[in-house]
Amino acid sequence: MTIEDPGFLPVHAVVPAGDVSDDLITRLERLRKELPRLETDAETGALDVRLDQQDEPQVRTRGWREGGGQSLWEVLALYPHGSVRHVLCTDIARDGALAGPNFGLYSTAVGRFPHIAWQASGGVRDALDLRGLADVGVAAAISGKALLERRITPEELRAFLPDASSPA
Repeated sequence: MTIEDPGFLPVHAVVPAGDVSDDLITRLERLRKELPRLETDAETGALDVRLDQQDEPQVRTRGWREGGGQSLWEVLALYPHGSVRHVLCTDIARDGALAGPNFGLYSTAVGRFPHIAWQASGGVRDALDLRGLADVGVAAAISGKALLERRITPEELRAFLPDASSPA
């Protein structure tokens, strides 16, 4: 999936119908049974990560206060293939920092789990960052602070919307 595909969620409005959030960790057993039965793409698992000293993304829960001792890859491997279809992944070290996204993290995520539509969060500064994320295969991006500070113009944003006539 590329950022131009019809299934792409607008960069400025990634608001999933359902948000699994910490549930991917805290309600593991129940969700492992329920997610494969859902016939919808409405659920998005939100996983917040912080890179450890070996650059492995470690999942944080409870508003980033707790570490579960598991990497992003370990958590996703617990679920049957294809049962998790959308993941909003926030690199919490970059969230709100306008320091640029962690392209390596998202490139690795897409490579390891290509069946997941990845939504990148943390660090987006401008339209060049959105293009870079699209180039590594990310399906959508959160660009909150960059939009609030008008670092991305509506004209620049329009290129990333699924329908070019959509208002930005």
